[in-house]
This record gives sequence, C-alpha cells and structure tokens, in this order.
Amino acid sequence: MAKSSASDIITGLDIGSSSVRVAVGQRSSSGSGREAIQIIGAAEAPSVGVAKGVITSIEDAISSVSTCLEKVERMTGVQIDRAFVGISGSHIVSQESKGVVAVSRSDGEIREEDVDRALEAARTVATPLNYEILHVLPKSFTVDGQSGIKDPVGMTGIRLEVDAQIIQSLSSQLKNLTKCVYRTGIEIDDVVLGILAAAEAVATPRQKELGVAVASIGGSTTSLAVFEEGDALRTVVLPIGSDHITSDIAIGLRTSIEVAERVKIEHGLASSREVKKEDIRLADLGAEEDEVVSKKFVAEIIEARVEEIFGKIDKELKKIDRSGRLPAGIILTGGGAKLNGLVDMAKTELRLPAALGYPVNVSSITDRTNDIAFSTATGLVLWGHHLSESARGGAGLAGRFGDMQIGNKLKKLLKSLLP
Repeated sequence: MAKSSASDIITGLDIGSSSVRVAVGQRSSSGSGREAIQIIGAAEAPSVGVAKGVITSIEDAISSVSTCLEKVERMTGVQIDRAFVGISGSHIVSQESKGVVAVSRSDGEIREEDVDRALEAARTVATPLNYEILHVLPKSFTVDGQSGIKDPVGMTGIRLEVDAQIIQSLSSQLKNLTKCVYRTGIEIDDVVLGILAAAEAVATPRQKELGVAVASIGGSTTSLAVFEEGDALRTVVLPIGSDHITSDIAIGLRTSIEVAERVKIEHGLASSREVKKEDIRLADLGAEEDEVVSKKFVAEIIEARVEEIFGKIDKELKKIDRSGRLPAGIILTGGGAKLNGLVDMAKTELRLPAALGYPVNVSSITDRTNDIAFSTATGLVLWGHHLSESARGGAGLAGRFGDMQIGNKLKKLLKSLLP
C-alpha cells in the first residue's frame, strides 16, 4: 500500500453496545481535482463495558476499543492516532431553538460571521442541568420576516433569525466516552451523534431533500433521524434494539442467550405470515437440550418485538406530522437491520417505501463497507471528510455546519479529567 501522511487518514470509531467498529478512510485526489475518500480498512471487536449506548465500565470499554484499533492497524499498516467518535444512547435529547441577531454591516449584507452569531445565539437556549450541546443544526433562516431561507449569506437585511435543532448529551456520558477514547492513546477530532453520521453514509442528498427517515437498529438502541429539504427535522434514540429480540427468543424457547442469538441469525424472520411449516432443532445450534421448535413460533416472537420497534418509530414520525408522508421512505441500517423480512415489515407497518441502507458513493478495498453494521463507522469517516472540505464549500451536514465541532474549551476540560 502506498504510504500516506497522517493528514490523509480519517478514522471513524463507533462504540456500540454489542460491538466496537472502526473504519479507516484515506483521502485521494480524483481526476476532477476534488478529493475523494476510500475506505482502506475496517474492523470490529465485541463490546464490553457498554450498555444501551453508554459506558458502564471504563476499563472494559478501553480494552474493547484497544482490541479493535489494534486489529485495524494490523490490517491497514497505518498507525491510528486520532478519530471521529460516534455517540448514542437514550440520554441524547434534542430541542428546538431560535437565534436572533442584528446584521452587523451598515449596508445590510449578511456575512458568514452574522450566521455564526445567529447560531451562537441559538446555543444560549436553556439546556437541561448536566447536559452539553453536541450539535446546533440550522433548519432555516429568516431575514427581515422572510422565512424559509436556506443560506442567507450574501443577502441584504437588518434582522437575521435562525430556527435550529439543538442536540445535547448528558455531560457525564460524554466525559466517560471521551475519557475511554483518550485512555487508548488516540485524539478525538469530533464527537458526532451516531445516527447523523450513519445518515451521511446511507442517504443521498436527493433523498434528504425529498424527505427521508434513517433508522439505525443497534443492539440496545434504535436511532432515528428524519430529514426534509436537506435538514434534520428530528433526531431521537429509542431504548430498544435487536438484543431485545434475542432476549424474547431466549425466554420464549427457554434456552440460552447464545442459542437464541443463533436462532435469530440463522432462522429468524420479521414476519410470521408466510413462514412454511418447518422445525428447528436447538441441539444443532449448540443447545444442551434436544428440543424441536417450529419456525413459525420463533417468527411470531420476533414479529411482536419488530412491531413494537416500528410502532415507536411511527410515534416519533407522528410528532412531526410525517407518519406515512416521507416520499423517500425509510432507510434501515445497523447490525439489527439484517433480520430477514425486516424491509417488507417496515413497508407494512410504517406505510412508507423501505430499503436497507448501504453506504453510497464510497469506494473501498474491503468488503466490510458493504456490511450495514458498519454504516455509522463509515459515516464518521465521511463526516470527517466533509468537514475538511467545508473550507471549499463542502457537502452534507458536516460540510455545511463545520462550526459544530466539539469546542476547544470542552476538549481541554475533558483532557484535564484524565489521570
């Protein structure tokens, strides 16, 4: 492999409840003069010390992250010294905010600085106690009462307003996550909400313009982001995931979690409607007891939990009046979305077009990129790439709003916590 400078390497680190995943991207100049990104390596390791998206044991989590980083370093021959880190968990909250400023120039021309000041004004929203702001996502601007403006720079006016969505994380969880990453010896470029990163990878700008939902089904949580006219309308992390399906199977079949997981992966179906009469021998899947269960019974157990997950997603869509009303439908991604029949179930339950979310417009030399479980890790690499492009106009949420990086003050605060 051609030797690359450290500045050409972008790393995405996704610390999940079931697995830790790392994707490593390398910038390369394309024929058009634009820098392209190529995924040169990806690795995963079982996650220990993480539950429901939050760190429950720092030492165990450090060990899991270190194992994963070592794997990807051996694979790529590149030493990883910094990364974009994904954060998730049901402690993530979002709220609407408005920022209002007077345009600074005497001729009334709106500049980038005015937009930054409006966003800063939106940040002053009363945050809940012990919460830190992760992202300020502008939805639309208003200039002198004219609303619905996407980019006000260059326009003329006296008063500039921004409607924004503020995404916040519990301070203690953010500090635990960053402490865990710093203790493995790598720097943090940015902390990014995992579902926003996943959406960078699996949803096209056209889909985000039309109206699309991206749902990342993880082990303990399901993250949802809804986009319309290119902006994030709503983000939410639901405390339910594919591990709940496994637990249901274990209880229903009175077997171990390990056997239940194999039943789910090898024989699981999201819908029981078209299941043929077929039996599953649990002994063939590692169970001590030689029991036979019907495939239909297993499908019924899974179906009940899948209906609950989609019911919660639909409830969130109803809150923003988008239930059954997203032209580009829903994109399902994350490790939990591998369940057979899930897409058809989504179409029925949500009354929307549905598809599995594979990374789009990403070249790779590893098959792992086509694994939907890696969409967040790949998306974090793209987030970093778009941030680096933002000086040249950039693309995507990260490119448009590069000022949303975790602040230097916060970085210093987090480092001061280290022993």
